[in-house]
Formats: sequence, C-alpha cells, structure tokens
Amino acid sequence: MNNTTATKRAPQCSDCGCDSPGNLPRRLWAVAIALLLTVALVRLVSSHEAPSARASVSSPSHEDFAPTLQNALTPPQKSRAGMAWIPGGEFSMGSKDPRMLPEGGGEPMEDARPIHRVYVDGFWMDKTDVTNAEYAHFVKATGYVTVAERKPHAEDFPGAPAEKLVPGSIVFTPPSGPVPLNDYSQWWSYVPGANWRHPLGPKSSIQGRDNDPVVQIAYEDATAYAKWAGKRLPTESEWEFAARGGLAGKTYPWGDQMRPAGKWMANTNQGHFPDKDTADDGYAGIAPVAKFPPNPYGLYDMTGNVWQWTSDWYRADYYAQLASSGQIARNPRGPASSLDPDDPSSAKKVQRGGSFLCTAQYCSRYILGTRGKGEVSSATNHAGFRCVADRS
Repeated sequence: MNNTTATKRAPQCSDCGCDSPGNLPRRLWAVAIALLLTVALVRLVSSHEAPSARASVSSPSHEDFAPTLQNALTPPQKSRAGMAWIPGGEFSMGSKDPRMLPEGGGEPMEDARPIHRVYVDGFWMDKTDVTNAEYAHFVKATGYVTVAERKPHAEDFPGAPAEKLVPGSIVFTPPSGPVPLNDYSQWWSYVPGANWRHPLGPKSSIQGRDNDPVVQIAYEDATAYAKWAGKRLPTESEWEFAARGGLAGKTYPWGDQMRPAGKWMANTNQGHFPDKDTADDGYAGIAPVAKFPPNPYGLYDMTGNVWQWTSDWYRADYYAQLASSGQIARNPRGPASSLDPDDPSSAKKVQRGGSFLCTAQYCSRYILGTRGKGEVSSATNHAGFRCVADRS
C-alpha cells in the first residue's frame, strides 16, 4: 500500500499479538467501534506478539556479525540536554534465528535477515523514551490533540453506527486465568476514552507518573512532538546502531545473557503470559524510565518497557533488498512504502525494542536486531518513542 493513501487502523502488536496492537487494519477498527468492545486485533498480533503460524522451524542461520567500526570523530563540544552522543560508524544489522537461544522464543524472525552491513553518521539520541511530563509540556504549549483523542470520521468506518464513533484506543488487560494464546482478544480490547492521559481507559490516570514513558501514541503523534522539539524520529538503522552500543552481534544491549549474575536488565514479562506477570524484574506493567542500567552509549530502556517508533516504513523483505546490492548501506532511510505480506492493505512503520509484555512464551522481540511493526494511526498502552537529532 502506498504510504500516501494510508487509512487509520487499529493498533497491532508487531503483527504478532502479544504486545503491540498497533498493527490492526482499518477495517478491524471499524468492527471494534461498531461493536464497541469487540476488538479486531488481527494486525496487532502479527506485529509484535504472536509467533507466525506460517513459520516452519528451520536450522539456525549461520550468518555472522562482523566487528562494529565506530567513527573516530570527536563528539560535538556542545552537549544537548537529556541526549547522548552516538558516534555512528559501520556495523552488522539484523538478527540470527533466535530459537536456539535460552530466551529466544518460537519465532524465526525471518524479516530480520540477512544480517547486512550498514553505515550511519553520528547523531544525538534521547537517553530515555519521551515521558508523560515531557509530552504534557508539548501539549500545553501547542494544544495538540492525539489520534486516540479524536472522534473517528464516519467515512473511515462505513456502516458503523454514529453513536459508536467515539475516541478510544486499544488496551492490554490481563485475563483472570490462562487462555489459549491463539486468541489475542482475550487480553486486548478497544476501550473508549483510552488515550495518553488515560492509558488504560477513562478511569485511569497518569497523575504521579510523570516519569513513565508516554504511551497511546500513534506515529503522527510522535512526529508532531519531535518536530516541536527540534528533533526527529530515528531511522531503523540509527536505532539499532544506538541500541547495540558499539557491541557487535550481542543478543541484548548489555551482552548475551538476559540476566547476568541473576540481575534483571530490562522490564519484560515474567510469570505466565498473558494472565500473570509476577514482576520479578520489579515492575508489573510499565516502569518509569531509567530504572535499569544504561547501555554503553548511556541509553536507557532500549530493550523492553515500551515499543519505540522509528521513521522507516516496514517491509519484510527490506533487508534482502539492501543485502542484494553487495554494498554497505549508507544512512538507509527505509523503503519507499510499506508492505507487510500478512496485511498488505495496512501502512506500517517499524517499531523497535519490545515492551513490558515481551516474553519467550509468546513474543521475544526484546532481542536486539529483531523487528516490530505498527500501523501508523494505531496507538496502544505499550508503545511510545524517543527522538534523535543531527549533529550541529
């Protein structure tokens, strides 16, 4: 689908189902609104959570990571508040088949291969995800209204009763007990009144949660903030270079063990998905930013907590396109348009990092190099963003 003709859709997970409903197609949003609490989360699941039903277990990839070659240029003399300098350079981008790893889950992550060489220029990146307090400052200064706060247009939802066309968004709600993992409607639902101020619905609040990452943010909500702040969203390659922190081919931003010396390094899901998060890492649901150690570049929460929007359109075959040239991709900006084979009618952007819902039981996209995807007009309570800025 051409990105200029994208229509608003329901949130989808990464098109996998466990944690990012930002991938639901528009027609599913219509069903969700028409039935009020009926959730069309097919595209949500295919984005971040549910393992692909079409994936067949194959032998692990034998591709290797080459060393990261960081630029030797000195960082700018003038620092930027709340941002870390990322030197840029050449690195190996992508992921091996993670299924042989202890916490690798059951997805082959084929869209994260082939591993290929990429070069990016140096840039600044926010040390943390944009917080509720920061987004509130933007809204107060501009009067901006997010996608989830806007009343849906009748022409976008043909046949939906007018009284059902109310603002809202998709919310994760744990079921009361174990449920089949092939039915994501057991834990995702469309909630009228859910938005960034009320991420779990109209009775919820962000009061006292200034340092939580802002969520229920659609792609245009993130880009509006970035423009106001004099920044932009990172490209997918910039995001991965920054997340790796100069370490070549590691499974996580801190190394190859998910819990080195038994220590939790990120906010993910423990216990039994989706009904019981035991909060072994200290948090059931979203954690405030910077509660876990930073990576070598000083960036926090590059794994888990909330998904992060990037500026690249999503294509499952994009890495194959880059690798086919036989050249190092220099500052790639992503494909010209979106194409998800599982949902070709939806326009999606790449999301990275995973969320507090990620678990090897269902969605292991906390692994570096793996990819998520979100429908551009979708917002959920487990997706946010951080910004970058060019060297100046």
